[in-house]
Amino acid sequence: MAKWRDVKQNRASKEKEKINSKSLEDTILNSSIPSRLKAFITDSFLITTPIFYIVIYLIMGSGDDFAQNRAAGWGMIIAIHLLIIVGFLYIKRQTPGMKAYELILVDSSTQQRPSFLQIIIRYIATTFSIISLFLMFVPFFNKEKKTFQDIISNTININEK
Repeated sequence: MAKWRDVKQNRASKEKEKINSKSLEDTILNSSIPSRLKAFITDSFLITTPIFYIVIYLIMGSGDDFAQNRAAGWGMIIAIHLLIIVGFLYIKRQTPGMKAYELILVDSSTQQRPSFLQIIIRYIATTFSIISLFLMFVPFFNKEKKTFQDIISNTININEK
């Protein structure tokens, strides 16, 4: 009986439109997997590779010194990388690769700027996802195409408007 009343008073179609517009908004906001992958590869070349060479040749002295002190070398690389990536994400909400592909990082529940803790959790989860190869395939089995780091940190990359 209530259903008939909703249809008669034109409330049912409004609710259906809200549901359709919300699902349409989610598909527009979520960035595609290829654009996120391209942004990651761009960041690898623009940020990680120079850090790698600076640590090996300028700080450690040579490849042989790096080979003898791998733990210290990788510790420096990861620490510098963490500072740069977290700095970009906290200040601008995007890395250079994300900027190139017009992506921006937001809190998935509020669509606003993520907190510093969320960005740190995202960085740690991203590192863990890269190390354990099977976690890289999470978006292919997830309906919303969220990555492991998106799920853990409650953030998401969206298309910049």
